[in-house]
Parts: sequence; structure tokens; C-alpha cells
Amino acid sequence: MCYDIKASYEAQLRRAKRKGDLNAIAEIEEKLIPFTDLPLHHASGFSHPELLIYTDRSPDFPEVATWGLVPQWVKTEEQLKKTWNNTLNARGETIFELPSFKESAKQYRCIIYIDGFYEHHHFNHKTYPFFIQRKDKQPMALAGLYSEWTNPETGGRFNTFTIVTTKGNSMMAKIHNNPKIKGPRMPLILMEIEEDLWLNPIHDVLDVQTIKELIKAYPEDQLKAHTVNKLRGKEYLGNVEVISEEYIYEDLVF
Repeated sequence: MCYDIKASYEAQLRRAKRKGDLNAIAEIEEKLIPFTDLPLHHASGFSHPELLIYTDRSPDFPEVATWGLVPQWVKTEEQLKKTWNNTLNARGETIFELPSFKESAKQYRCIIYIDGFYEHHHFNHKTYPFFIQRKDKQPMALAGLYSEWTNPETGGRFNTFTIVTTKGNSMMAKIHNNPKIKGPRMPLILMEIEEDLWLNPIHDVLDVQTIKELIKAYPEDQLKAHTVNKLRGKEYLGNVEVISEEYIYEDLVF
């Protein structure tokens, strides 16, 4: 799955910077960044951080969104709180079927740029966190779904999103070995040439098939991983820059 990420300013602005529009970058930094929780050296989805997402309605200019998708059929804040811990991730294989995601899968897809993600490895009744990133250390483009939710009680509106996941590659099969989960998982990482396809609106069955074909594991030879300090409990260092640095566990045989 993908519940823990690292997201810097630089990674989150990656798509906007491709256009080279300095005025747009300045506007994002002035008007949007202050409303996010960036930089996130480590963040758990269960804390519902505010990040930037890119959508089909603004492909090159991001929007602020909360991690944890709230479907439009959610009617109260109480129902929201019961829902969004279960919608941090969306299994790519079923996004066009499940009530929480199918509307967003058809109409509201987004991209979230991150530096890397964290995953826990189970060994000898203990868990060891790994940090996974691209070998070239460039930002990852994660496929996501979003929903603009209106609170019926207050009239307030805000964006929410989920990260789409897929079957893990061979590297993730070694790391993500949670006995409670059937098979390894990983976030759906898009190649640069796939990003616009993910954002393109769906018009017919062929477009749906195009999206489904993007849901696959990212090549393991383009990723690298290392163990890091604990991300839970009293040993947790918090959202600090060194949290993603390598930490060796002498008792881990991997």
C-alpha cells in the first residue's frame, strides 16, 4: 500500500515548472504553498496532510487537497471521519467498480508528485521501514483520484484525494511482506509519457481501457530502497529532514 510519503516543495512543483512560467511558480508559492503542510519529510496518510495535486481542469497549475478521498455521497462530518481513513489508497484493479472511487475514476483523476514513499518490512516479528525512491532521485508522479466535497452542514468545500495502488514489482515483493495483505502492493507510479493520458477525460470504452492499461507495476530496475529510522512509536524522529536517510538495523537479515 502507500500510507507514508516524502514530498518536498521541489517535487510538488515539478509539473508546473516544466512550463517555465515564473509568474505561475511565484503565484503557487505565494497563494497555495502556505495552505499546505509542505515540506513533508515524512507524513502518514492517517494524519490527512494537505498537499498539491494536478487535475485535468488545471493540468499545469496545482490545487490544494487533503489526503483521504471523501466521496460526494458522504453527507455529514461524522460520516466523513468514518470514511476517509479507508480511502487513503484505492486498488487500481477495482477503481471503476467500488462506490467510493468509480465516479472519480471516470471523471476526476489527478497526479501527486512526491520524492519517495515508505514501506514496512516484516522480519522476525518486528517491522523495519524502508524508503523507496527513483534511482535518479527525480520526483515520482503518483496516479490519484480526487473529489471536491461540499459539507452539507456548513456549505464549505474542499478537495480530497486518494493514491491509486497496484501489484508490487519484484523489489516490493521483498519489502512489502505484510502477512495481513495478500501479495505485495505499491503506489501506481506513472512514466512521464503516461501522465497526460492519466489526466485525459474519458469519453468512451476505449478511454477506460487506456486508463486500465496504465495500472501496472513500475520497473524495479528504476527504483532503489534503503532502511530508515522508525516511523512509529517513541523512536520516531518526526517530520525532520534526516528521517529519510539510511539507518542500518544489525538484526535485520534482508
